[in-house]
Amino acid sequence: QVQLVESGGGLVQAGGSLRLSCAASGRTISNYIMGWFRQAPGKERENVARITRSGATTVYADSVKGRFTISRDNAKNTVYLQMNSLKPDDTAVYYCAASQRNIYSYDYDYWGQGTQVTVSS
Repeated sequence: QVQLVESGGGLVQAGGSLRLSCAASGRTISNYIMGWFRQAPGKERENVARITRSGATTVYADSVKGRFTISRDNAKNTVYLQMNSLKPDDTAVYYCAASQRNIYSYDYDYWGQGTQVTVSS
């Protein structure tokens, strides 16, 4: 069992930056693909970024490519999402998740409770 707790959300103006953190407990995240998802009101949940167990490979949604960076520190059991050049369309609840499958799967086994990101225009 893996427990995930996100932090770092908040209110930011368009063009600003935020860094989300996801602290894991229970098991080491080095055994898991890690991903960040988001869900805006009235919209489906969207995967924005994911990263392999070693951190060597990352995948991004087209909507965030070049602006967001996912990274992980397995020694600290933590995953990060650096978000730059934020836009109002990035407003959503952001979730961290862990998967036992491969980076091409959207099937995740463990989820955090989410952190709100609000970008004002």
